[in-house]
Amino acid sequence: MLRKSPTPPLLTSDSTACGIFFSSLDSTSVVANNPYIAVNFPNNVLPNVIRRPWKFVPPSRKWELHSTAQTKSTVLSDEEKKSWDACRQALSTFEFTVEEEDKILGKAFGHIHSPYWSEERKMEVPRFDVVSEILSYLRSLNLADDDLSKLLKKFPEVLGCSLEDELKNNVKVLENEWGIEGKTLKNLLMRNPRVLGYNVDCKGDCMAKCTRCWVRF
Repeated sequence: MLRKSPTPPLLTSDSTACGIFFSSLDSTSVVANNPYIAVNFPNNVLPNVIRRPWKFVPPSRKWELHSTAQTKSTVLSDEEKKSWDACRQALSTFEFTVEEEDKILGKAFGHIHSPYWSEERKMEVPRFDVVSEILSYLRSLNLADDDLSKLLKKFPEVLGCSLEDELKNNVKVLENEWGIEGKTLKNLLMRNPRVLGYNVDCKGDCMAKCTRCWVRF
C-alpha cells in the first residue's frame, strides 16, 4: 500500500500570515529572483525542504480603475470636490452610505465601469444642478423617496442620462404610444427603470446598443 507523503512544512514571513512554498534546485536563487518574496529564516539557515514558489498575482488593474475605492481616491480639484460633495448631499435624503453614494455617482458619470454605457460614457464630475433636476423630475412621476432609493440602487446610471432627450422624451413615448402613465408608469419604472435611458430603436436590425434599445421593452 502506498503511503501518503507527509505535508511539507509551511514557511511564513515575520510580517504576514501568508504561506510561501519554494521549488528550485537552489532556494536562495528563488528568493533572489522573486521580488515579491521576503522571508526571514532563523540564523539565516534555509530549510532543506524545497517546494515550488508561491506566485504573486497583482490585483486586477481593471478593478483598481473601476472599484468604489478608486472612485473615492480619484484626484479632484478643490472645485470638482465641492461639486462631488454637493451631489452626495443631494442623495443624502435617501440615507445611502457614503460608499453607496460614491458608487451611484461613479456609475452614472463614468468613474466606475458599467456595461450599460458600453464604451460611450466619458468620465466627468457630476454637477449638483443636473442631479437635482433629475431627482425632481423623477419625483414628479409619483415616485416617493423610498421608490427613488430602490430605483437608484437598481439603475444608478439614470443620473447620467439626458433629462430632456432621454428621460422626458421616453416618458412621452410611453404615454403616447402605449398609453402608460400614472400608476402604471410608476410600476413600470420600478420594474424596469432602464427604459428611461433608451435612446435607439434597432427595429430588429441590431445596432450593437442593446442595453439602451427599445427592442428590450
